Parts: sequence; C-alpha cells; structure tokens
Amino acid sequence: MLYQLYETQRALLSPFAEFASASAKLYSHPLSPFTHLPLSQRVSAGLDLMHRLAKEYEKPAFNIHSVEVDGVDVAVQELVPLEKPFCRLLRFKRFSDDQAVLAKMKDQPTVLVVAPLSGHHSTLLRDTVRQLLKEHKVFITDWTDARFVPLEVGPFHLDDYIAYVQDFIRHIGAADCHVISVCQPTVPVLAAISLMASRGEATPRSMTMMGGPIDARKSPTAVNNLAMNRSFSWFENNVIYRVPPNYPGAGRAVYPGFLQHTGFVAMNPDRHLSSHYDYFLDLVRGDDDSAESHRQFYDEYNAVLDMPAEYYLDTIKTVFQDFALVNGTWEVNGELVRPQDIRQTALLTVEGELDDISGAGQTRAAHELCAGIPREHQRHYDAIGAGHYGIFSGRRWREKVYPTVRDFIATYDQQPLSVAAAPSRARRTKKA
Repeated sequence: MLYQLYETQRALLSPFAEFASASAKLYSHPLSPFTHLPLSQRVSAGLDLMHRLAKEYEKPAFNIHSVEVDGVDVAVQELVPLEKPFCRLLRFKRFSDDQAVLAKMKDQPTVLVVAPLSGHHSTLLRDTVRQLLKEHKVFITDWTDARFVPLEVGPFHLDDYIAYVQDFIRHIGAADCHVISVCQPTVPVLAAISLMASRGEATPRSMTMMGGPIDARKSPTAVNNLAMNRSFSWFENNVIYRVPPNYPGAGRAVYPGFLQHTGFVAMNPDRHLSSHYDYFLDLVRGDDDSAESHRQFYDEYNAVLDMPAEYYLDTIKTVFQDFALVNGTWEVNGELVRPQDIRQTALLTVEGELDDISGAGQTRAAHELCAGIPREHQRHYDAIGAGHYGIFSGRRWREKVYPTVRDFIATYDQQPLSVAAAPSRARRTKKA
C-alpha cells in the first residue's frame, strides 16, 4: 500500500513541479518583463528549488563520449555485448584514427567494474569509468531497476547475482581480465571468483575490492548496525512492497528506491538541508557553476532503483546477520564458498579513512580469507581523508586511489600471477 501511496503523491506533484519550473524561467529569462521586478531573482530561485524537490529523477546517462588517451582525444561508444533480465554488461569501446594510439589501446588491460546493486544506478561510478578509460579497456555491470522487470521473468537472488558476475567474467575472458568491485559487490564478487577457483576454472588476473562489507563485524557503521540489530522478519515486514500496476514489473516484490533514498537522506539530513540552501543562494547570486555542480550531484543522488526483494533479503541474512562468508558456512547452489582456493588472482583492497558506510577493516578482511594467495601478491591501500564516495569518485580517487589501482593492475597484466616470479615483499599498507 505504501508504494501505491507514493505513486499517487508523485503523480499529484508532477504538474506542480512542471509549473514551478516554468514559473522560475518566467522570473529569470532576460526577455521576460517579470525579470525586472523587485526580488525576481529570489522568486526564481525559490521556484527552481521547489521544482527540484518535487520532480521525478530518472536514470542518468554516463555521458562519456570521449576520453584522452596518451594525449589524444578518442571517441567512446557504449556497447552491450551481453544482456540479462536484471543486468546489462556495458562496454565502453574506444575509437581512434591515430594508429599509434590505436595500437597502444589494444595492449592495455581489460577491466570489469562490478557496480553496486544497492539503490543507485551504475552511473554513480561515472568518474571511476572515465578515469579507467584513459589506460584500460572497460566493462561495467549496469543493473536493471526491478520495477521494469516483468514478474514472469522470475525472482533474482544473491546466488543469481554471483552467477551473473561469473558469466560476465567468462564472456570477457577470465585469463585476461581484472575485476574491480565497489562497495556492496565485494562480497558476491569474492564468492564468484572463489567458486570458479574451486571448480578449477580460470580466474581473473587480479581483483580490487573497494569499500565493501567483507566482514561487517569490524568497525560497524550505522548502516551495518541497522542490518545487524533488526530481525530478518522486520525487514520482510517493513521494507518490502509490491510494484504498482503502472510499471512492467507490476506485482514484483522489491525494496523500493524511494525508501532507500529516504534512508540515504536520513543519514545526513543537516548536510542535505545546507546543500539545498546553498543552491538557493547560488541562484540568487548568479553563481551558475556552483548551481550546476549541485544539479549534477543531486541528479545522480536522487535517481534510485528498486532492488529485487529476494536479493536484498539474501544479502541482509548472508552478509550482515549470518556473516556466512567469514564464518566459512556460505553455500551457493550446494557449493561451499572457499576464498582460500583462489591462487592465481592477485588481491588489492582499498578503504577510505572516513568511510561511514563500510568501516575500517571490513574490506581488508579479504586478505585473511584469501589464504591461498601468496602474501607478496596481496596489497592494501588506505585512502587518507577519503569518505565512502571519495575512494571511487572525485579528486582523491583521481589523484590518490586510481594511481594505486592502475599500477597494481599493470603489474599483474604484464606478469600473471600463475607464471610470475614472486616479487620482493611489498608493504601491505600505503597511505595517501
């Protein structure tokens, strides 16, 4: 019922949002007589803010059309080499007429970025992809909003997520692939590669795990505490709803995006209130650059998707209540997940000093689990001053984290772990 009430509210607010937008332009357009009235800038700014608070936010585009490679701008095109009901595998294909640049791009490492299925769209990793494209061939998982997946397709469990990741790795070619998982997917990605190793399959050359809850018991955050302190039945009864009939996925049980967004905002309400007030002042002052920066951030932040209920509840139980991965009790379709079986994939973990979603030590716990990987092929990096988003987006990502990830990938792309001579023991902790 809550989902239907939300949809009714959205439908009622939609005309108001459009009216606010049109009225804001009426008081700001240089050819409008209303622009010259007293306080017109404040009226326009207030109406613009109302429009943004009431409007619906759709999935943003990556908008990566070109990137600089070796000092040359090359075109970028999005391709879909593999599509499944709940996810598309996107490839950012680079094109150039410069033969030297083209030859260089062909020899660059191939990276699969596994984006989170945790509320926001994969475009949240736009900055991650854009930076990687300068020196890598890049694929990314583009998860589908569950409200658009017809009910007859069937359910989507955490086990299915793992199977998807394995299929994507096989499609790209495990022996020539490097995997980067950001936040939530660190756990299923580790499980996927562990199962492949246990079966004797080829595994990726390296795996980079960034800010994820490998062991959520370490330095638990507010997000972890909610998942750990509420009963499983509480989640079933309080956050799971059916998709309304106005969507293709009508009747599907989901954790709705609007509830997730409410939780995101509730974590830092003062910061969001201040940000919106600053946006109003920027509009009044005519600071277009700052106003546009605000729009870009919230166009992404406010665009959320519904998660399949089965997948969400499986994650709560497996990762945050049973701690099945670290306890060695996790079975996927009858197969025990054994990270210690991974031997031919190098491991890099990355944590942000100020991460308030995945606490200190949660991602680093992967090193203890992956006992089959020689210590000299395991590395950890602490991004000093970086919060959760800072480890994959923004200045600290570009200037501090990315060089570490790039160099790590390059090392094992040139000398795969299965054939490389053991390098001298490196320090396992570096700081920015």
